[in-house]
Amino acid sequence: MKPDVSLLLKTAEKHFETVLQVRRHLHQYPELSFQEYGTSEYLRKALGAADIAFTFGHVKTGIIALIRGKNPEKKTILVRADMDALPIQEKNEVPYRSQNDGIMHACGHDVHSACALGTALVLQDLREHFEGTVKIMFQPGEEVLPGGASLMIKEGVLENPRIDKAIALHVFPEMEAGELGFREGMYMASTDELYVTVKGKGGHAAMPSHYRNPLLCAADFLMRVEEKFMSPAAQQSLQAKGLPTVIAFGKIEGAGATNVIPDEVRLAGTFRTMNEDWRAEVHQLLGQLAAELTEHYQQELELRIEKGYPFLVNDVDFTRRCKQAATELLGKEKVNNLPLRMTAEDFAFISQKVPSCFFRLGTGNKAAGLTSGVHTATFDVDERALLTGVQTLSWLTMQELNLDTAG
Repeated sequence: MKPDVSLLLKTAEKHFETVLQVRRHLHQYPELSFQEYGTSEYLRKALGAADIAFTFGHVKTGIIALIRGKNPEKKTILVRADMDALPIQEKNEVPYRSQNDGIMHACGHDVHSACALGTALVLQDLREHFEGTVKIMFQPGEEVLPGGASLMIKEGVLENPRIDKAIALHVFPEMEAGELGFREGMYMASTDELYVTVKGKGGHAAMPSHYRNPLLCAADFLMRVEEKFMSPAAQQSLQAKGLPTVIAFGKIEGAGATNVIPDEVRLAGTFRTMNEDWRAEVHQLLGQLAAELTEHYQQELELRIEKGYPFLVNDVDFTRRCKQAATELLGKEKVNNLPLRMTAEDFAFISQKVPSCFFRLGTGNKAAGLTSGVHTATFDVDERALLTGVQTLSWLTMQELNLDTAG
């Protein structure tokens, strides 16, 4: 049974106005990670109005909707969307501007949730045209550790029914609306947070025999890390080994003055890579460096590593099929290949458990000035992308569910 693309497109058009209004409502009333109570309630009302079965309260605000096609036990596809916003004050002057002070959907999760809801509406209408079951996952807390996806996995989102494949999209302002991007295999990095505290002995800067300056130890740590992992020679070697790596520190605090040596210095940074064995090895190497500097400077250098998301991997065969299906839907000129990214995504937890396809939805419009990147106060999208998102998620899902019965 091959899905009817014209029927799908017609059904997506039918629901576009609803999807548009959902996105605008969510954008106006954004909520921070793990506080998406109003968002969850609004989406539940929309699902209920369409007679779509769902459960809620997963990790407090999460929702799981089920759409059963013919032979519902045959196969299950997960479509995932995140719901949380960021602590950013919006600067856009648009009718749907954020009404919640200091909070903004600056990463497009309003688009993700609206597209997932639209996909649910389309597939509910077309449930006689596909085999198996679609599970729509609206998750909290993508933006902060430990990530809502990991918590919903612990609560069983990948079971009952068991997930065979998973799909998700993410806004991509660098790409024009109406276009998509795919990458097979490794795509996004793991992410760990690094916290360093150097405890020396403070004192008057004019009396060097009376203090042990923690700034020197902290600076040495930074320079050794830079030389070992981020220098041109180190980066060239790591790239040749297939070990893309970023270690960067963006924060340093030492509460001294021109003539005051502080007692301690604190650093905060990030470590990203795409190999779990190398990730563990780097953790060990950083620990060894901390021990060496502690002994050398006779100061205490404490290293705390907060382990974050794993790397995101797209199943090669599944992603290849999705890319081909997207090409059939939109045309070859609308489907692009993506480079590796050292950014991170908690969909990675899902991609490590089941064959997955995480793709990019073009949302930019250079002619209209919609070019701001995610996590900025002026981020916005060309809303035509919502229709492309709904069409694509629905089409890829139906194609995969009907794969072994196509003919």
